[in-house]
Amino acid sequence: MGCDTFVALPPATRNGVTLFAKNSDRPPREAQRIVQVARRHGAGAPLRCQYVTIPDVPVTAAVVGSQPHWLWGFEHGVNEHRVAIGNETVFCKEVLGPVGLVGMDLVRLGLERARTATGALDVMTGLIETHGQGGSGHAHVDWPYHNAFLIADPTSAWILETSGRHWAAKPVEGTANLSNGLAIGREWTRASADVTSFAIASGWWPGDGGRVDFAGAYNDDASVPPNVARERRRRGAALLAESSGQVTAATLRGVLRDHYDAGPVHRPRDVADARYLSICMHGDPLDDTTASMVMELPRDADAIVRGWVSLGTPCVGAFVPCYPEAPLPARLALAAADPDPTSPWWRIHALATAVARDRPRYGVLVRERFDELEHALTAEAGVVEAAALRSPERATILATFMSQSLDCYLERVEGLIRDIS
Repeated sequence: MGCDTFVALPPATRNGVTLFAKNSDRPPREAQRIVQVARRHGAGAPLRCQYVTIPDVPVTAAVVGSQPHWLWGFEHGVNEHRVAIGNETVFCKEVLGPVGLVGMDLVRLGLERARTATGALDVMTGLIETHGQGGSGHAHVDWPYHNAFLIADPTSAWILETSGRHWAAKPVEGTANLSNGLAIGREWTRASADVTSFAIASGWWPGDGGRVDFAGAYNDDASVPPNVARERRRRGAALLAESSGQVTAATLRGVLRDHYDAGPVHRPRDVADARYLSICMHGDPLDDTTASMVMELPRDADAIVRGWVSLGTPCVGAFVPCYPEAPLPARLALAAADPDPTSPWWRIHALATAVARDRPRYGVLVRERFDELEHALTAEAGVVEAAALRSPERATILATFMSQSLDCYLERVEGLIRDIS
């Protein structure tokens, strides 16, 4: 029942680029992998998603995404046209069935089929109305759920909230963040044609009430209390507001590690505490943050798109550079159901398990070593990118830097595991 997604548009950012970030909160031992999908020429051929088969499109975009090991779709990702998308579980009154598109399907399909944020909104809402949502989003629990999405490109962003085949959307101005609850009221600018009439027919909205308050009518507060998401949404908005005009990728990496007043080192809270679930989530056995991404989306077509990816809980890990235009290290795609010593995700999970034995002590140690690494990688990235822009071997230079950065990170992971154990 987790996930938090953020966007900051120019001029809210220091460097005048759009910044997108997301924590994927999933079952604590569900490994995720970073995958790179090349362009596909489908021309209407059948395309198997998680539970349904739909017609493919003639040509798709190349995509980088974070993928739970058993799923077809993505938790979050970015395409070659600099569109980034992430999804959130939301809780609605409509009952979903076992067959339909899951939120992760829609993230991947939006990325594969769109060149802009508005184009992705059109793609995703068309698919929702045609195929509906349904099917479990979890491997071992029969739990279909509704979704909200944050969709961004270098110049614009949209919030899309859904309930079954119904939806409402509004554009982002400045900054925005999503947690696990509907938040669009009557201020939507686009919606499914029957979004008001369906709510009236269902008894969720009065016939003389005018355009529907989407969250007020469709949200299911009876089954899931609002405090599951409310405090995280408030906290995320406050952190974005504090940095307005100066938001950077480092700012968002810090936001994704946030535990309220405990900062980047997790302090356990009682389950009855409204702040029990923080942006950097530790909700075992329900959800932990299991993968994170920060993307920098420049408008300049020749600029290098730099991303940062983290596997596992970001407060006990580091973000390593990710350049979608270059081949990613193959090791990032190693993830399966069982622990694997060759999988970066599972090694970082082993470190997190060790840190959990004494969070106040080991959490601080981990942050010292990984903050130093992130600072060094950020400085080196600027030098590497400048060289890549001048070279015909641009992709090779970026690929080499990604591989070396991952090597350095994993060496520190292993060293920390030895020191803590």
